[in-house]
Amino acid sequence: MDCHVEYDGKFDHKNAVLLIGNPNVGKSVIFSKLTGIHVMSSNYAGTTVQLMTGKMEANKAKVPVVDLPGTYSLQANSEAEMVAVNILNQGGRVIVCVLDATNLARDLMLARELEKFQVPIVYALNLVDVAERKGISIDSKELGRLLHAPVIETVATKNIGIPQLKESIAYFYHASIDSSERLDSSFKTLHDESIDEIVNQVETISTVKQTWIDRIGEAMLRPIPGVPIAMFVLALSLGIVVGGGKALRSLLLLPIVNDFYVPNITALVERFLSEGALQNILVGEFGVLVKGIEWPFALILPYVLLFYFVLSFLEDSGYLPRLAVLVDGLLRKVGLPGHNIVPFIMGYGCAVPAILGTRASTSYKERLILTCLISIGVPCTAQTGAFIALLGDQSILALLFIFILSFGVIIFAGTMLNRWVPGRAEPVIIDVPSLLVPNFSSFMKKIWIRLKHFLLEAEIPMMLGIILAALIFETALIHLLGSWLEPLMVHWLGLPKEASITLLLGIIRRELAVMPLLEMNLSVLQLIVGSVVALFYLPCISVFIVLVKEFKLKVAIYLFLATTTLALLFGGLIHQIGRFVLFLLER
Repeated sequence: MDCHVEYDGKFDHKNAVLLIGNPNVGKSVIFSKLTGIHVMSSNYAGTTVQLMTGKMEANKAKVPVVDLPGTYSLQANSEAEMVAVNILNQGGRVIVCVLDATNLARDLMLARELEKFQVPIVYALNLVDVAERKGISIDSKELGRLLHAPVIETVATKNIGIPQLKESIAYFYHASIDSSERLDSSFKTLHDESIDEIVNQVETISTVKQTWIDRIGEAMLRPIPGVPIAMFVLALSLGIVVGGGKALRSLLLLPIVNDFYVPNITALVERFLSEGALQNILVGEFGVLVKGIEWPFALILPYVLLFYFVLSFLEDSGYLPRLAVLVDGLLRKVGLPGHNIVPFIMGYGCAVPAILGTRASTSYKERLILTCLISIGVPCTAQTGAFIALLGDQSILALLFIFILSFGVIIFAGTMLNRWVPGRAEPVIIDVPSLLVPNFSSFMKKIWIRLKHFLLEAEIPMMLGIILAALIFETALIHLLGSWLEPLMVHWLGLPKEASITLLLGIIRRELAVMPLLEMNLSVLQLIVGSVVALFYLPCISVFIVLVKEFKLKVAIYLFLATTTLALLFGGLIHQIGRFVLFLLER
C-alpha cells in the first residue's frame, strides 16, 4: 500500500540511492515508481520541499532511496536546495540524476556539478515522449559514452524504462568498482567539451507541426488570451467546487445521512440508553454520532473532494506555472514573486503543507510574508466548504462578500508587510514545463492520498471538538461562557451567547468556528459576521505547531494575536455598519 514518509534525520543516506534533478523533470514520479511510495508529483518548481525516503528491490535486497528536493544548481538559493546539497556533501552509494529530454542543456549543468562527488551516477533521461512530440531526438547511448555513465530513457508516468533503471541502480549499488577512476575520466570529459558541444553531438531537432496542446500552452503565457483563459479556468474551478459540491451534498450525501443514518443510529442509541446527558452527547443537538458524521462527510467532504480534483488537475497538467507567470506583476506588489501563487492555492487546501511549501522561497522575507498572508486570509478547503454550507443557501452575495473581503485583506496586509519586513525578495526564474494531459492513474492516486490525509487529519480533531461542544452544552457551561463573553459576542458582534462556542472550537479546527452557526437561527447579517470572524480567526492547533516549528514561538504568537484581533475587529465593524444601514433602510 502506498504511504507518505517524511525524512526524520535518522535515515542512513550514506548507504542510500540519492535521487536528484531540476524541478519539473519527473523526479518524484520516478521515486514513486522505484519504491512504490507515492509522492505528490506536480509540474511546478519546488514541489518536493520535504526530504522523502523509501526502499526499492535490488537483487532481492531492500535498497534505501532518498528523494532530494529539486534544485537547479548546487549553489543553493533556498532552504530546500540547501537540504539537497548538504545530503550530497555527506555522501551516498549511487546518485540517480534525472534529466529532462526537452531541456538537456540546462540539466547537464547540474550533471557537471555532480561529477565532483566520488559516487557512481546513473542518468534517467525522462520525458522522452514530450521531447519526441517537440521534434527532439537524443542519442542516449552516445550521451552515456560522453558522460561515462549509463543513460536510461524513461517515461516515468507510463512506467517506460523504469525496470532498466532499477537494474542499472542495482548493479552500481552492489558492484565493487573503482569509483575514483570512473569519476576522474567523466569529469575530464565534461570539462574538455562544453555542454553545448555535448548537446550538439547527441541531440537532433527536426521541424514538426506544433500540436494543439503546445499551442494552447504557449497562448496561456501571453496576457491576451492568457488572462481571459485564467479567469475562465478559475471561474470553472469555482463552479466545479461550489456547484458540484452542493449537488453532491444535497442529492446524495445529506439524504443518506438524514434519511437513513441519523434515524437508525438515534433509534439504536435510544434503545439502549434512557433520556439523559449521555444520550444527548451521543445523538443530541451536538451529538457525536450525528454531527461527527454529518459535518465532515455530508457537509465538508463534497467540497474537499472536488477541490482536490481541481487542484490535482491544475498541478499535473502544468497550468499552475503559467498562472504564476500571469500573476507575477500583481504578487510583486506585495513583495512576492509569481511562483508563490502555488503555496497560495495549496493554502486553500490546507495551510500546513502551504506553509511548509514556503521553504522553496529564496529569502526569509518572502517566506514570512507568504506565511502571514496564508495564516491571516486564506480559508482552507474544509473551512471553505463550511462557508458554502452556511451561506450558499442563504445568500450567494454574502458568500462572495466573504471571499472578496479575504482577497482585499490579503492585498492590503501584503503591501504593509512588504514595507515593514526588512530584506528583499530575490529574483526568481519561473520554470514553465510542457502542458500535459494528466496520467489518469497518478491523478486518481494523488486525489485518494490527499483525501485520505484529510480524513485522518480532520475527523479526529473534529470529533474531539464535537465532544467538547456536547459537554459544554450538556453541563450548562455554555451559559457561563456566554455570560463571560457577552460584551464581545452580543454587544460588539451582534451574535447570540451560544455562538461563543465557535471561538473555543475554532482553536481545534478552523471549520469548527463555522459549523455550530448552522444549528442557530441567525439573520443574514449575523451569518456574515460569524463567517468574517471565522475567516480571520486564529490558526488551528496544527497550523500553530507548524508556525512554531518553522518560525519559532515569537512569530507564532504574533500571528495568533494579529489574526484574533483582526477577526474581532472586522466582525464588530461589519455588525455595527450593517445594523446602521438596516436602521436607515427601515426608516
